[in-house]
Amino acid sequence: MRAAMYRTTGPAGSVLSVEDVETPLPGPGEVRVRIACSGVNPTDWKSRSGATGGAPDGFQVPHHDGAGVVDALGEGVVDLAIGQRVWLHLAAFANRYGTAAEYSVVPAARAAPLPDGASDELGASLGVPAVTAAHCLGGDPRALDGTTVLVAGGAGAVGHFAIELAKRGGARVVATASSVEKAELARAAGADLVVDYRDPAAVEHVRSWAPRVDRIVEVALGANRELDLALCGPGTVIVVYASETTDPVLPTRRLMAANATIHYVLLYGVPAPQIAAAVAWTGEALADGALSSLPVHRYPLEEVAAAQVAVEHGALGKVLVVP
Repeated sequence: MRAAMYRTTGPAGSVLSVEDVETPLPGPGEVRVRIACSGVNPTDWKSRSGATGGAPDGFQVPHHDGAGVVDALGEGVVDLAIGQRVWLHLAAFANRYGTAAEYSVVPAARAAPLPDGASDELGASLGVPAVTAAHCLGGDPRALDGTTVLVAGGAGAVGHFAIELAKRGGARVVATASSVEKAELARAAGADLVVDYRDPAAVEHVRSWAPRVDRIVEVALGANRELDLALCGPGTVIVVYASETTDPVLPTRRLMAANATIHYVLLYGVPAPQIAAAVAWTGEALADGALSSLPVHRYPLEEVAAAQVAVEHGALGKVLVVP
């Protein structure tokens, strides 16, 4: 098969190559998927660059997310069938064969059914962003009914799915965005209110709509700390899923006075039952037609380095690689 890979970490153009390698076979509890689209996330370029880990053992086919068709089953796999469409999450976690290839082999639990009504592009856009969003929202849509949720960065991939999942759960949603284009994407996802977090009147705009928020899905705690604190109240949960260049200083006394909670999420360390719950919630919303894709930027496999650079530079929308 043709596969993108890197053997050492560094700049995309220096370490990524596309090569012919032996098509892997699934082991016990694994499935092989013929990849239709591979989704690129910030975690992918950070791993490849060495920012969040060392060089791989031998080689690494990058990318956690993808969509395709099951074409081989390992021993003991009973919940999936050959020919079934699936979407993948965390494919490259502790696994050599990510989705930037013609085939990927993953544990069966990392492949979820992709309904006929959902496109390959949408399936490849889920994975890390949608599962992160579902987990940040508490993992149980029933608990969101009647609550108010603030989604920071509503035009990003996690923010996009957080808005859609929260709305499906019955929450009122306010999102932040830093441009007219981003605000339009957040509204298209279903946000009831969109504010520019840089606007000095942002707090007043939100408070006139809701005095406080129950949950905040936060992409940049340091940058958004003052807005978040101003909208906190007893029981507010701030869920942080991304890090910043400089660790933010936390105003402990103000958080204590608000009786607020900060919860951090790194998907790789989330217990398997919680990941399964987030995947199930995402799958239910997908089957109901409640999830949609951001604008798509497609790259052929031979241009995988350019695709990763686009994500590294903050491309608006979803970057996909097509084998």
